[in-house]
Amino acid sequence: MIIKILGSGCKNCNTLTDNTKEALKELGLEAEIVKVTEFQDIMAYGVMSTPALVIDEKVVSYGKVLKPKEIAKHIENSK
Repeated sequence: MIIKILGSGCKNCNTLTDNTKEALKELGLEAEIVKVTEFQDIMAYGVMSTPALVIDEKVVSYGKVLKPKEIAKHIENSK
């Protein structure tokens, strides 16, 4: 599983990254977490508001910082 965090590297992006790591830990799963910071790469996903969460190339959230429990639900649904 590859999880991407789309954003400029702002505080919200870093919080989303931390929350994603926490969700994976709670689920007992491992995944590659990739930070995508280049504007053109972010635009390629059709995301206009960051931070965004992409699981296995599917955008599951954008424009808000999800809590670990919310991220865990998205991870479980993507299996």
